[in-house]
Amino acid sequence: MENTYKIIWTDEALKNMADIIGYLEQRWTAREIRNFARLLDRQINLIRSNPELFPMSTTSSRLRKSVLTK
Repeated sequence: MENTYKIIWTDEALKNMADIIGYLEQRWTAREIRNFARLLDRQINLIRSNPELFPMSTTSSRLRKSVLTK
């Protein structure tokens, strides 16, 4: 069985994601948003399956950071 971890979204993270989506909807095409969503999905699945791939945050050893895109 594959080892997976649970992704926990904080209220702040969910609000930030909603803000980002709103921003993108105003400035990007539907195709660009779909591509971004696919990239985000892949990254979340990678984090879920192997979070140790990503460096620890400098603010907390309980957090890791992952850059999605520039």
